[in-house]
Amino acid sequence: MAQIDAFFKMLHEHGGSDLHLSSGSQPVIRLRGDLQRVKYKTLEHEELKKLLYEITPERKIKEFEETGDVDFGYEVPNMARYRVNYFMQNRGIAAAFREIPEKIMTIEELGLPPILAQLAMLPKGLVLVTGPTGSGKSTTLAAIIDYANKMRKEHIVTIEDPIEFVHQNQSCLINQREVGRDTLTFKAALRGALREDPDIILVGEMRDLETVELALEAAETGHLVFSTLHTISAPKTIDRIIEIFPGELQGQIRSSLSESLRAVVSQTLFKRIDVKGRVAVLELLLGIPSVRNLIRESKTYQINSVIETSKKRGMQTLDDEIMKLVEANVIDPNEAYNKSVNKKRFRPFMTEAPEDFTDDE
Repeated sequence: MAQIDAFFKMLHEHGGSDLHLSSGSQPVIRLRGDLQRVKYKTLEHEELKKLLYEITPERKIKEFEETGDVDFGYEVPNMARYRVNYFMQNRGIAAAFREIPEKIMTIEELGLPPILAQLAMLPKGLVLVTGPTGSGKSTTLAAIIDYANKMRKEHIVTIEDPIEFVHQNQSCLINQREVGRDTLTFKAALRGALREDPDIILVGEMRDLETVELALEAAETGHLVFSTLHTISAPKTIDRIIEIFPGELQGQIRSSLSESLRAVVSQTLFKRIDVKGRVAVLELLLGIPSVRNLIRESKTYQINSVIETSKKRGMQTLDDEIMKLVEANVIDPNEAYNKSVNKKRFRPFMTEAPEDFTDDE
């Protein structure tokens, strides 16, 4: 057992999501969204470096010492996996650990809309799960892949950096590849995946033009492709994908995206005020014909109107879902205001000034 495992045990027992170890600071954990210092001595560079290197693969130590940044996965048996990032800062070495639960929660257990199970059963196309860092995108995707793994009899290939949730073969054959360990890059793995007889491909993150291009190609050629982006709404997700490409290619990409896009799930996490814990709020856009036409015609600014008028088909806006939770006294109106799109709608519910005064009207 590595010395650092004691910190992970503490994090796990307290129900925290993140552990921060930083030279010149006491350890810090994130508990229900807030950072809290741990009653422990201040960590110094050499001591912390020794602690961290005990769990770090040799190749990752080399990469870190060459670049000052590194990502990898670490597992404490019978407890949890951790997504790890090391970085250098002005006081020395630092590390951030995100806990990935050992058990994959189902769509039902997470309280997610049942239509997400239908997305797992699509024959082909592109499904994107988006949101800011720490919004639960990986947890939602894991639940969708888990449903497909149980209900389909096909080949699933995941490409991740690092691997987060570990899936066991159920009705599907599932192969999980980690960038840096099993393959050099997302684009190399994605190009290779097209020759590996996959039915479903999970791309951990669409980071660059070539990865986006290959993901679209895979979706167009009969595969079901899941991926993530750091965007805060469905329309902005579509704009982000198109804007990655040079101007002369954007018309072609609009056409390609309009044909392959099946859904955008955009989510945000809120702290609950009724019980301990957090709750995910989802915006849901489906790639129905009217949405495809708007993408082709460069009218993404009209997509919110389509979502509003297509609720019977399973679509939902972020603000409508936030409002339901405010009215049910599940989330704080002030946080609702800060994370909403149409802030005027939530102003009457507020009990204090907004955190971001530049958003106030």
